[in-house]
Amino acid sequence: MTAVKLDGLAVAKQIKLELAQQVTALKARGITPGLGTLLVGDDPGSLSYVAGKHRDCAEVGVNSIRIDLPASATEADVRKAIQELNSAKEVTGYIVQLPLPAGMDSNRLLELIEPDKDADGLHPINLGRLVMNVSGEITSPLPCTPSGIVELLRRSDIETKGKEVAVIGRGLTVGRPLGLLMSRKGVDATVTTLHSASKDIADHVRRADIVVAALGQPHFVKPEWIKPGAAVLDVGISRTGAGLVGDVHPAVADVAGYLSPNPGGVGPMTRAMLVSNVVRAVS
Repeated sequence: MTAVKLDGLAVAKQIKLELAQQVTALKARGITPGLGTLLVGDDPGSLSYVAGKHRDCAEVGVNSIRIDLPASATEADVRKAIQELNSAKEVTGYIVQLPLPAGMDSNRLLELIEPDKDADGLHPINLGRLVMNVSGEITSPLPCTPSGIVELLRRSDIETKGKEVAVIGRGLTVGRPLGLLMSRKGVDATVTTLHSASKDIADHVRRADIVVAALGQPHFVKPEWIKPGAAVLDVGISRTGAGLVGDVHPAVADVAGYLSPNPGGVGPMTRAMLVSNVVRAVS
């Protein structure tokens, strides 16, 4: 048995085609969505990530607005840049690229983002809206990776209603908000969030119909943990001597029914959902 690949690249491409059509319709009404990015310093990973976001924007017709500050920038400089992005009419959504330089209070700075322009969907107000909204339509920005995971499952015709989901990792960007999204009415999964203090992780995973690994430990999820036929999504990634390695052991593909690889799975979905947040802000 070889798992069916959950091809995030292909699904993200389809989403971007749909977004391009929406952007064309918006422009016909005199509205042009714009993504802003604030990058401080010259971290190679951050530079690559921000460049990818602007390429995505070019593909769908969204304007790109960049503010790049040197590593020597002060917290006051970052505050000023955030204020500029908040007030810029051409910016319908933006991100502050992390990590910020050592010594800066990232959480306090991120809270300065105008919630309706929060392209990452991680502002406390937007997370609070997600907590409070169990069944209705969500119009506020959603966390990009969790919403990308739900969308990848939906478009791959993987049933979530009544299914057991094991999420390994309780981080703010994936694990914690994913549980909220997966348990909403309409998705209707039963979610167990596992972390470093959880006991019998393997036993929890063996019961799961859907497994999401988002902890950043190379090949943490073993094939003997997986229920035959389960859907497994490899989200966490680590840099090793052998290159970039995901959280899921490659042999899981011999047991799982579906596998979202890393890279090429959830990552492209995250980027597509960020652009979606920017477009939805003015739709």
